[in-house]
Amino acid sequence: MSLAAEPAGLPGGGSEAFGAAPISAIKTRVVSAPYRRPFRISSGVSNELISLVVEVHTADGDVGIGETSPMTAYTGETLAGVQAAIEEHLAPALIGRDPLDRAGAHVTMDAVLRGQQVAKAGLDIALFDLAGRISGWPVHALLGGSIRDRVQTTWVVGLGTLDEMAAEAAEYADRGFMHLKVKGGHDPAKDLELIRAVRAAIPADAELCLDANEGYDATTALPYLTKMSAAGLTLLEQPLPRWDLTGLVRLRDRLDVRVMVDESMHSLHDALEIARRGAADVLNIKILKVGGLHRALQIAAVAEAAGLAVKVGSMPELGVATLAAVHLAAAVPGATVAADLVGPLMVDEDPLAPTVFADCDGWIDVPKRPGLGHDV
Repeated sequence: MSLAAEPAGLPGGGSEAFGAAPISAIKTRVVSAPYRRPFRISSGVSNELISLVVEVHTADGDVGIGETSPMTAYTGETLAGVQAAIEEHLAPALIGRDPLDRAGAHVTMDAVLRGQQVAKAGLDIALFDLAGRISGWPVHALLGGSIRDRVQTTWVVGLGTLDEMAAEAAEYADRGFMHLKVKGGHDPAKDLELIRAVRAAIPADAELCLDANEGYDATTALPYLTKMSAAGLTLLEQPLPRWDLTGLVRLRDRLDVRVMVDESMHSLHDALEIARRGAADVLNIKILKVGGLHRALQIAAVAEAAGLAVKVGSMPELGVATLAAVHLAAAVPGATVAADLVGPLMVDEDPLAPTVFADCDGWIDVPKRPGLGHDV
């Protein structure tokens, strides 16, 4: 769908000061790709990766391409709801504005619609891509520059039988993925067996993360988590419900493994509270979850100030949004935990995947072309 309007007379444009023509139209379209095998986490299962492509057009004919994907089992948001939020509320508010004023775009979007971070992220990514194309700069330069030419990626193993998950982890370790994340959360006793099996199947120097997706409670899980740490677990992601920061603090005090938050952090304010409470060692910044690259960079600054490490996470997404994550991971000094850049690798044919993801060996080269560096 497309929304267009005459930019003249609309407040907040300011595009003349930057030399960019104002936003003239915003279009969306749905794309999808089946997972190679159903992607299961403790909150649900997805058979296909469905995304919304977002195009931001200017009056001069420039176009920026973004992507967003709700993953309903994880976020509770639906594709139809995200598309309606963009087309009915956010896009009309942005028509006529300066496409280079990304901070102002967020002020405008927040004024017309509360929440809806997944929808706002699609527009934000498109605006960054557009700004890069207009300026001739890659997106990482717009984020402050690239301190990494290549970004390490985790391989994420979805729920399955113990043997299936251990075999998949071993397969991808052999391909060069030296940071493996396995999904758990249903039963800490079974997850302890899983950690032991996976650790035995992968190289001793490979990092091993367990993502419980909020599946545990602090009282019953602690003895098992202590044993997982002794068995070689190196990172524990979101073991408790998102609201239980007190429980996360207690676990962090008692475990010899780093604790990472994901579902507990959806905003800049969440990040600040987590840092204040000492509830985590690592913040998992998912661009779609927090509202886009602009907000993600703000959260990364909070992490840096608090001495916390960053993982650039994934919902997952297809190629365009995953490229945005590559640029963010390249630009954030504290992004020292391997990123989750596997969406394009988890599907048979990604309609948005650029060649940078082909034959991945656990590392992704950072694109140097203007914008995100895709060919959509």
